[in-house]
Amino acid sequence: MDDTRLYLPILLGTVRQGRETEKVARLLLDRVGRHPEIRTELFDPREMVLPMDDEGQSLKFENPAWRNAVMQADGLILVSPEYNHGYPGSLKRALDVLLTEYVHRAVGLVGVSAGGFGGARALEKLVGVVRELGLMVTFTDLNVSNVGSLFDEAGALTDPSFDKRLDRFLTELVWVARTLRWGRQNLPSAYDQRLSKLQAEWDAHMARRPG
Repeated sequence: MDDTRLYLPILLGTVRQGRETEKVARLLLDRVGRHPEIRTELFDPREMVLPMDDEGQSLKFENPAWRNAVMQADGLILVSPEYNHGYPGSLKRALDVLLTEYVHRAVGLVGVSAGGFGGARALEKLVGVVRELGLMVTFTDLNVSNVGSLFDEAGALTDPSFDKRLDRFLTELVWVARTLRWGRQNLPSAYDQRLSKLQAEWDAHMARRPG
C-alpha cells in the first residue's frame, strides 16, 4: 500500500460572526498538521465564492482551490457547529459546489456546540448529506462540547480528554482513507469514466478562462 502521507483538508462549516468553531478548526489544523501520516490545510467558506443568487456545481469553476483540493484529497475533515439542532447552510452550500468529485473518499465529522452534546444532533443530519455525496463517513466522530470554555485565558486547552479523543478520531480516519486510496488506485469503479469526463470538462473550461 502507498505509504506516502494522506491529504486530508479541513473544511470550516460556518461564516457566523464571532464563530467559536473557527477556534476548533484552527486547533485541528495544528494538531492534524503534526500527524506523521497526514498533510492538511484549512478551507474557510468566507473565502469561497458562494453568492446568494446562485448555488450548486456551477460554482466549482469559481472555487478552483476547493475543487482541486478535493480531487487530490484522500478524505475530508468537516468541522460543523450545531445551530438550532442542525448544521449551517453555509456548510451545505460549500459542499454542494461539487458532487462526483467526492466519491470514494473518507470523511471525518467534528461537531461543535456551546452545550454538552458536542454537535451530535447536527452531525446526525450531516451523515445523510455526505453519504449522498459519495463520501465514506467514519463512525468515530469528534464531539467538542462547551466550546466557549475550551481554552483558558492563556490559550491552553481546558479539556484533558481532547487529544486522546482526537487520536481515536484520526486513527480511524487514516485507516479508512488509506483503504479507499488503495481501492481508487487498484480497483476499477463505475465512477472512473465519469471522473475522467469531469476532468476533461474542467481542463477545457479553465483553458478558456481569461488570464
